[in-house]
Amino acid sequence: MSLAGARALRMWSPGPAGRFARGIVHGGLNLGLHFEPGMTVGLFGGSFDPAHEGHAQVARTALDRLGLDRVVWLVSPGNPLKPAASGDLARRMTGARRLAPGPRMLVSDAEARLGLRYTIDTVRALKARWPRVRFVWLMGADALMEFHRWRGWTDLMAEVPVAVVTRPGSAIRSRFAPAAVRFAHARTPASRAPRLARTAPPAWTFLVAPWRFASSTALRAQGATH
Repeated sequence: MSLAGARALRMWSPGPAGRFARGIVHGGLNLGLHFEPGMTVGLFGGSFDPAHEGHAQVARTALDRLGLDRVVWLVSPGNPLKPAASGDLARRMTGARRLAPGPRMLVSDAEARLGLRYTIDTVRALKARWPRVRFVWLMGADALMEFHRWRGWTDLMAEVPVAVVTRPGSAIRSRFAPAAVRFAHARTPASRAPRLARTAPPAWTFLVAPWRFASSTALRAQGATH
């Protein structure tokens, strides 16, 4: 097999769950989070480098439309799909907190504390820690366009329901993304969004929301010119 072929195979494979495999509860590690049994919790992961109003729109829309008890902004230590290193984690956490006010919005560095890089491993670790909490993965429609490049993306769809919120430039194209096509049979109408967290995966929905045109790429470029 060629080097390119081997890399493609690794990208599409689920990858190992690592130390936090299914069914292993690491209760001694402090993740800085607390959930009660029966809660519905949205997991909103990203580099947030920097966080902006578009991110906040996705989080607020999911919180309200899905009727979630909490939304956790999982600020990642780094994005495996981006060659450039993410900025300082503490700075990105501070920026996210400014856009996540109120007791139902939490900003967490749990992924860094767990020592994990891939979403599939993080979700499995959180499910193992809180087996009676109903988690939902949240993403903007722009992320759905690249979802099929994530390690273990089909496994992630089998682990938790997924909610996708419109973003500028991706509202129409994302509906034909490879992941959307592959899991078309599992799409839930937006009218049933309040039940998504209690729907067995694979299940996902597409939520339309007012657009916010901010982007982390543009904000970083602006910062570099000042």
